[in-house]
Amino acid sequence: MSEVKKIATRESMGDALAELGKEKDNVVVLDADLAGATQTIRFKNVFPDRFIDCGIAEANMMGIAAGLATAGKVPFVSTFAMFAAGRAFDQIRNSIAYPKIGVKIAATHGGVSVGEDGATHQCNEDFALMRVIPGMTVMCPSDDIEAKAMIKAAYEIDGPVYMRFGRYPVPVINDNDDYRFEAGKGIVMRDGKDMTIIANGILVGEALEAAEKLAEKDGIDTAVINMHTIKPLDEELVLKYAQKTGRIVTVEEHSVIGGLGSAVAEFISSKAPVTVQRIGMNDCFGRSGKAEELLHAYRLDAEGIYEQIR
Repeated sequence: MSEVKKIATRESMGDALAELGKEKDNVVVLDADLAGATQTIRFKNVFPDRFIDCGIAEANMMGIAAGLATAGKVPFVSTFAMFAAGRAFDQIRNSIAYPKIGVKIAATHGGVSVGEDGATHQCNEDFALMRVIPGMTVMCPSDDIEAKAMIKAAYEIDGPVYMRFGRYPVPVINDNDDYRFEAGKGIVMRDGKDMTIIANGILVGEALEAAEKLAEKDGIDTAVINMHTIKPLDEELVLKYAQKTGRIVTVEEHSVIGGLGSAVAEFISSKAPVTVQRIGMNDCFGRSGKAEELLHAYRLDAEGIYEQIR
C-alpha cells in the first residue's frame, strides 16, 4: 500500500466542512482552541464569521452549539475525541441528545494512532460512551473519500451525530467514482464464504490486507465489511454474513468493550448465534510512541490482525 495516497481523515473533515459551508449558509463550526490540530481551521479560513473558537471549554461549547441549533443553525463542533466524548459527556447527553437537537460532533484524534500524545489523549472509549446515548448516531470513516461523504451525510441526519476522525494518514481505499455513503448501511469490501471480518475506521484497510493474507496463505475465503456506522448497526448485513460464513471477527481501534465488537455480538447473539472474535484494545490504556509502532504493538495492523485470527 506504499504507493497509495495517504490522507489523515481529520484533514478530509476540514476540507469537507469548508465545502459544505459553501453549499449551506446555515452551517457553523465551533472548536475548543484546537483548530490547527482538528483542521477546522480550513473552514475558519473561508468563513471566519461562521467560526467560533470557544477556548478550552468543551462543555460550554456543546451548550453553545445546542443553542445555535435551536436558532436554525447546523453546528459542527470539534475537539479531540477524549475531550468531546469524555469531558463533555454530560452536556452532550442532557443538552443535545435528550432534547434531540441536531448538533454534529466531529471529534478527532481517536484511538492509539494519535501516537506520541500518549494514553491521556488516545481515546479508546468514545464509541462506547456515545453509543449508549439514546438517539445518537455514531460513525467512523475508513479513508478520505468516506470522511468527506460522512460530513455531508451528517448534515442531513435528523438529530445528534458523533463522528471520529483520525490524525494518522491512511491509504485511500474507496473509489471516488463509485462510492456512495449511506448512514447505517455497511459496505462489502471483499466477499467471502468461510469467515467475515467486520471493521471500521482506519483499520478497514488493515483488515483487507489481513483477509488477502488469510486467503493466500491459509485458504480461508474471508469477507470484509466496512461498518462505518456503529449505531445504527446494519443488522441485515451482519445477519446475512453470519449465516453465510458462520464466523465473525470484529476489528476496531477502540476498546473491545462497548464498541463495534460489542454492538455486533449483542445483536448476533439473539439472531444467529455464531462465534464472534473481537479484536481491538484489550481493556488497557495506550502508551506514547509512533502511530505505526503502536498499531503493531497492540496487534492492530494487518500482520497483528492476521495472527490473531489464525
